[in-house]
Amino acid sequence: MTHDIVQKLWNFCNVLKDDGVTYHQYVTELTYILFLKMAEETGTEDQIPEGYRWADLEKKSAPERLEFYKIALIHLGSHGSSLVKEIYANASSFIKKPSTLSTLVSDIGKLDWYSARKEGLGDLYEGLLEKNASEVKSGAGQYFTVRALIDSMVHVMKPTLDDIIQDPAAGTCGFHIAANHYLRTHNDFDSLTEAKQKKYRTGTFCGMEHVQDTHRLALMNLMLHGIENGVRYGDTLSEDGAALPKATLILTNPPFGTKKGGGLPTRTDFTYPTSNKQFCFVQHIYRYLLPGGRAAVVLPDNVLFESGVGKDIRRDLMDKCNLHTILRLPTGIFYAQGVKTNVLFFTRGKTDKGNTQEVWVYDLRANMPQFGKRTPLTREHFADFEKAFGKDPQGNPAALKKRKDTGETGRFRKFTRQWIAEHDDSLDISWLKDDSAESSADLPEPAVLAATAMEEMEAIMEDLRGILAELGEDVEEVVG
Repeated sequence: MTHDIVQKLWNFCNVLKDDGVTYHQYVTELTYILFLKMAEETGTEDQIPEGYRWADLEKKSAPERLEFYKIALIHLGSHGSSLVKEIYANASSFIKKPSTLSTLVSDIGKLDWYSARKEGLGDLYEGLLEKNASEVKSGAGQYFTVRALIDSMVHVMKPTLDDIIQDPAAGTCGFHIAANHYLRTHNDFDSLTEAKQKKYRTGTFCGMEHVQDTHRLALMNLMLHGIENGVRYGDTLSEDGAALPKATLILTNPPFGTKKGGGLPTRTDFTYPTSNKQFCFVQHIYRYLLPGGRAAVVLPDNVLFESGVGKDIRRDLMDKCNLHTILRLPTGIFYAQGVKTNVLFFTRGKTDKGNTQEVWVYDLRANMPQFGKRTPLTREHFADFEKAFGKDPQGNPAALKKRKDTGETGRFRKFTRQWIAEHDDSLDISWLKDDSAESSADLPEPAVLAATAMEEMEAIMEDLRGILAELGEDVEEVVG
């Protein structure tokens, strides 16, 4: 049933598209409207000022509804609960036609909200975000990590009710939601005292997101999953990030690339200044882990081999933490096609020297399918890795001794810290011959390349339509 409602919500995109709203703007616009409806459905309308709730929007006549809605967005940005003010901060509507808003309000009101409540409004909203991320034209994939990967990372890290869980690059809070699901599945929440339940809702999750529209989606996602105060709006690589609380568990997929403008982050507590964002995030992560705290972090290959400051940061990481496991991920599973990525698993030591004695590398990249829409990455693809990883999320020596080195023909191997030092402190370790990398059969077919080019062109045209619609022009006339 949830899937059906998600599809209906996504189909509303066509209504907005006809009004010049782009894919990029779509979920943000829908969130403004859905928040009002979902507050009514969840009985939390007391956080919305009277006169600006779903019923007030619904009862307006079609001609005056759009004007009321635009005024309401501005009003809600400075009135109501702190959550309401954050979700509607600097909000403005992209809708231009009164009939568009009226169609949306009417169609949203007709959805089967009883079934949606029963199955979970959080799952409904998460499904909408996933649908948006899977659409190349929306450009949202950069904020959305593959769910199968997130679930596998959470599974081996085994969150507990005592954890403080941080994501310094929160996106739409996929890691927080997955950890919340794991905790609710593995604990009896009904037996917790009211004080412990409140502590869980308000003190278990923390993080930061620096894109305001994405931050709105994150807040909405957390709220619908019963999590409060889970993510702040700000830049982790500025002094904003220095104010984040230290954590016992960090799960994250930081953005790739260099800081915009090429400048250095404004954080003053990094030992190794660099404009490379992922190296900055690595420093933040191991600095903000409490002793004994653990992390699972998605990082691109260059973090494993880059020289200069990159080597210094790797050495510092291996000194301060026990970097016990690296998972080499398949190519093609992220929005940035061709970017090769890994998951680093490490635990902060009680001292700052000599914590890494050996690193286990699991190669899930060599001789794997070309993942994409036709061959989606699923949780089953991580089953052997999870079994090889074992049941200890800390990477304790006793647990590591139980692991089995599969040798040069297997996917899981052990490398000592001394061996790594002798190889220039590079962690870009591979040993399997990758036949798929040499096979032209796995390269995109011309038809696939053409389809991708068409999708990218359509995305550009979509953005142009939105810009030109504001100017009263028609994109086909301008282009043609």
